[in-house]
Amino acid sequence: VTEGTIEEKILALHESKRELADDLLAGLERGETIDLAGLLALVRG
Repeated sequence: VTEGTIEEKILALHESKRELADDLLAGLERGETIDLAGLLALVRG
């Protein structure tokens, strides 16, 4: 992927969402709940 392109930005956003999803799922495994703000952050990016 070429630096500074839309593809690079999309990949960065995808990675950010993946990390957020992993964090949310890890919390669920510990018995925590997902709040609305966390869920919206995952959907909106």
